[in-house]
Amino acid sequence: MQLVNGLHFKNVRGDLFGGITAAVVALPLALAFGVSSGAGAIAGLYGAILVGFFAALFGGTPSQISGPTGPMTVVVATVFSTLVAGNPDNLPIAFTVISLGGLFQILFGVMRLGKYITLMPYTVISGFMSGIGLIIILLQIGPFLGHPASANVIESVSQFPDFFRDANLAAAGLGLLTLAIVFLTPAQLTRLIPSPLLALIIGTLVAVYFLPDRDLRLIGEIPSGLPSLQIPQFNAAQLRNIFGYGLMLAVLGSIDSLLTSLVADNITHSQHNSDRELIGQGIGNFISGLFGGLPGAGATMRTVINVKTGGKTPISGMVHALMLLLIVLKAGELTANIPHAVLAGILIKVGIDIIDWSFLFRAHQISAKATGLMYLVLFLTVFVDLITAVAVGVFFANLLTVKSLSDLQSSKVKAITNPDDETDLNIAEKYILKRARGKILLFSLGGPMSFGAAKTISQRMGIVRQYDILILDLSDVPLIGVTASLAIENMIKDACDQDREVFLVGATGQVQERLAKMKLLNLLPPDHRFKERLFALEKAISYIEPSNIERPIQTTIKNTNIIEK
Repeated sequence: MQLVNGLHFKNVRGDLFGGITAAVVALPLALAFGVSSGAGAIAGLYGAILVGFFAALFGGTPSQISGPTGPMTVVVATVFSTLVAGNPDNLPIAFTVISLGGLFQILFGVMRLGKYITLMPYTVISGFMSGIGLIIILLQIGPFLGHPASANVIESVSQFPDFFRDANLAAAGLGLLTLAIVFLTPAQLTRLIPSPLLALIIGTLVAVYFLPDRDLRLIGEIPSGLPSLQIPQFNAAQLRNIFGYGLMLAVLGSIDSLLTSLVADNITHSQHNSDRELIGQGIGNFISGLFGGLPGAGATMRTVINVKTGGKTPISGMVHALMLLLIVLKAGELTANIPHAVLAGILIKVGIDIIDWSFLFRAHQISAKATGLMYLVLFLTVFVDLITAVAVGVFFANLLTVKSLSDLQSSKVKAITNPDDETDLNIAEKYILKRARGKILLFSLGGPMSFGAAKTISQRMGIVRQYDILILDLSDVPLIGVTASLAIENMIKDACDQDREVFLVGATGQVQERLAKMKLLNLLPPDHRFKERLFALEKAISYIEPSNIERPIQTTIKNTNIIEK
């Protein structure tokens, strides 16, 4: 196995340019996410450096750029507000949660869970991501208007009247200027300098030269130099929260990263390694937590920009991280005058971009159930918590899916005694059933039979009781579940207990193996098992009309003109 996935040196120039461009885009976002999380701007930069470097080095998506993202920042803000709660002595516990999340991600990768993590209904993903976007917007209203940030959505929303009544007009003006820049900057200019960085520069210059005495909240000078080691700490009283939030970060970071990996695959026409990507992200988050950085994940916008500007290999991700490290080492004092309102404007744009507007506007046209599920997940994401939202969303989505599949399977369960309305039978088969006068029950199943079809199988058997011979046709069943197998077992045993003849048709492959393991085949003589339905019907009619026992199948087919007349 190659030590660094997708590493080669044939694209060094493109990787350098892509990495530098991604770093320029990442700088204002890392600062904004750091401030929004409550850990400070420097924590955002450390997270972008450490997760960005090690996820590129050990990950499974060569062109991916990783770092703090909106969804991860929402969770980590809750972690800091819950576990630190104004007590700086608890700060190492919060960073322990980040490292623990990284360890969980490594475990996911080692257990090869990558291919399962993104197996989630789009309605749940859409509602979840839109909820994340809405959370970011709601939490940034306070800083946008010149007030302290809050990590709690309900608390922030409850303070909206105070925020607007006592708004700092200078801060609000800077916020509006920032939004105007990030939304209205021409594409030609954005290719030269990303709009978030342009907004950061212009907003800061306006604050310094035109609003020096307006009581603006500023980032302040961030520490220059390498981060210090944060020894992991555990608090017995908070152990449940520590592991719960660690798992939440791991699951969310994994979903976020692998979805971005799919985007990267689409624009690079390549194939990422999901399990390796989880391990790389886990290593990055583990080390980030050890050195006081925010958790991160694959960042879609930064990844797309990296690819569009030439980045193709992990070198671009590592260059992006090293560029940010250079800024931390040499230019920490430049952040001192950056207003929080400018960062809030940048994050509000991020939140607006995260919301799945396309699906929100047309979901009701596709499916009422899907729309309801999406809004349920969105509501739970914003006002309860992320894990509950995902768990409830996946549960109801699977419930609806099982119901739909069960209805489809049930439509393939047919108890046939009168062949007149059956189009699946050929003329010879219909003729035999006509001759049987209801004494032959043809029980036909089609498609995969799961537990959803078991109830229908039992119900159909309960409806039809007046028969002498049961023909169980499994010709069109490629797969059968345990519950459906047990329903068939009850059907066969019930027929045998009533001294009825039972014939089995078309059981092959997995179906035959399952029935054999359940000892069902032992209940039937070898001459009661057939590959084709017509042969079983001929055998069955011979029990009802003993005088015709020697009549060959061809005779039956010749007599089909009776039905035609």
